Amino acid sequence: MVRTGDGPVRGTVKADHRSFQRIPYAAPPVGELRWRSPRPAASWTAPRDATRPGAGCAQLAGLPMDAPSESEDCLYLNVTTPRDIQGKRLPVMVWLHGGHFLFGQGDTYGGASLAARGDVIVVTMNYRLGALGFLAHPALDGPTPGASGNFGLEDQQAALRWVGRNAAAFGGDPGNVTLFGQSAGATSVCAHLAAPSSAGLFHRVITQSNSCTAPVQDRRTAEAQGRSLAAELNCGGTVRTAACLRARPVAKVLKAVGYPGSGYDPGPVAGGPVLPVDPARALATGRFAKVPVMNGTTHDEYRGQLWGMERAGMNCPGGTPRPKPCPLTAKQYAEQLEATFGDKAAAVREKYPLAGFGSPSEALAAAMTDHSYARPALDADRLFARQVPTYAYEFADRQAPFFAGIPRTTFPAGAYHLAELPYLFAVGYADPLSADQRGLSDQMLRYWARFAHRGDPNDAAAPRWPRFQASDRYVQSLAPGHGGIGPADFAKDHHYEFWHSLGR
Repeated sequence: MVRTGDGPVRGTVKADHRSFQRIPYAAPPVGELRWRSPRPAASWTAPRDATRPGAGCAQLAGLPMDAPSESEDCLYLNVTTPRDIQGKRLPVMVWLHGGHFLFGQGDTYGGASLAARGDVIVVTMNYRLGALGFLAHPALDGPTPGASGNFGLEDQQAALRWVGRNAAAFGGDPGNVTLFGQSAGATSVCAHLAAPSSAGLFHRVITQSNSCTAPVQDRRTAEAQGRSLAAELNCGGTVRTAACLRARPVAKVLKAVGYPGSGYDPGPVAGGPVLPVDPARALATGRFAKVPVMNGTTHDEYRGQLWGMERAGMNCPGGTPRPKPCPLTAKQYAEQLEATFGDKAAAVREKYPLAGFGSPSEALAAAMTDHSYARPALDADRLFARQVPTYAYEFADRQAPFFAGIPRTTFPAGAYHLAELPYLFAVGYADPLSADQRGLSDQMLRYWARFAHRGDPNDAAAPRWPRFQASDRYVQSLAPGHGGIGPADFAKDHHYEFWHSLGR
C-alpha cells in the first residue's frame, strides 16, 4: 500500500516490480465538466483497489490493441516501480500513448521490464480523446477566448502535476521526470515543450515516430471543424450550443467524429492560453523548454499506414473489403503520388521507381516514410541540437513482430509504425520476440532508462551512442544481431537532400 496525496492505494507485488492501476489524477469530466479543464480528484480514506486497470477514454474500435469505450470517467493513471525502492529516489518516466488522438489507453503499455531493468518509475495514463479531448468551439471557451481545444493536453498536464506531488511516495524523484510518447503521444510531447503551463513539469523528453517540426492545427481551422461537428450534432447556431453539446450522448459524439479521414482531425490546437505558439514555430525560433531530447523514427514508418489501408479495403475496387487484402497496384501507386505531390509527382516517381522495390506498396511506403517522417525527424534533430543535448535514433528491425493473430500485409511489414513498442513495453498484442530481438530489447531498455537517469543514454555496457550535432547526418541504428546497433547514414538512406531540393 502507498499513501498518495489523495488517499491510500493498494497495488500488486510481483517478483521484480510493483504495479498500481486506476489511480484517479483528476475528477471524471462528465456532465457539466465535459469540455472543461480537468478538476482535482476527490480524496478518499479507505485503501483504494489499484490492482485492475480503469476504462479507456471514449473511443471507437481502432487497432487490435485498442478497446472501444463509451466511458468519460477515464482520467486514471498507472504506476509501475521496481520491487525494491527502499531509500531510493528514482527517475520517473511518464508515457503518452499514441492513436491519432482518437484511440488508445495507458494500461496497454506494461512498464514492468522498463521499471525493473532500468531502475525507474513508469507512469502511463489515459487522456481525453477525439472531440471530447480536442474540440475547439467559442461556445466552450468560457470567459477566456481560445481556451477550448486542448482539454486532452490539459489532462496530460494534470497527470504530470500529480506525478510532481506523488512521485516520492512511490520511490520516484519529482525533480527528474522524463516525458515520452509515440505518434500522437510524440506530438503531445512537442506541444508540452512549447506550452508555457507545462514548463517545469518534466526534465527530459523522448519523441518516437512524430516530429516537432510538423505543425499542429491553427485555431481558425480547428474552430471551423468544431462548428461543423456541432452542426452535425444539431447543436450549431444557438446560444445554448455548450449546453446542447454537453447533453449529447457520448455514442453520438463518437459517431459524428468517426474514423481518421472522415473530416474531423483531432489534436492540439495552436493559439490560445494553453498552446499560444505552434510547437513547430517554437522549435524553429528556440522558444521551447530547454531539456535533453531523444528523437527517432522507425525505418519503414508508412508501411503501418498501408497495412491499415489494406485492412480497410481501400485498395480494393470500389474501396470494398474482400476476404483477402487487395494489394496496391502500379496505377494506384501513381495516383497516390499525384494526389500527394501534384506537379512534383514525376520527380518522386523517378526517385522511387517501381523497379527498385518488391511491390507498389513498398515503393509508396518508402517515398511517404522519407517525406512524412524521415526528413521532418532529421530537421528536428538539427534544430534541437543547436539548443540542447540531442540523441537521434532509427529503429531498424526489418523482422519486427507483427500483431498476433492478425492477417499479414501483402508486402513485408518491416520496421513499421509502432514496431518498436514491444521492445520497450509488455504490450500483449504482438508476436513474441526472438532471442536476437530480446537482446535488442535489453539494449533499448538500457538506453531509454539511462537517458531518464542522466539525459545521456550511454553507459559502459552498451554500444556508444554519439550525441547528435547540428550538421550531422548519422543517427544510432537499432537493429538485432551482431553489429545491429551503431551509426547509420540516415540522410543518405532516406534521400534527405532530394526532399529538401524538392521543397516538400
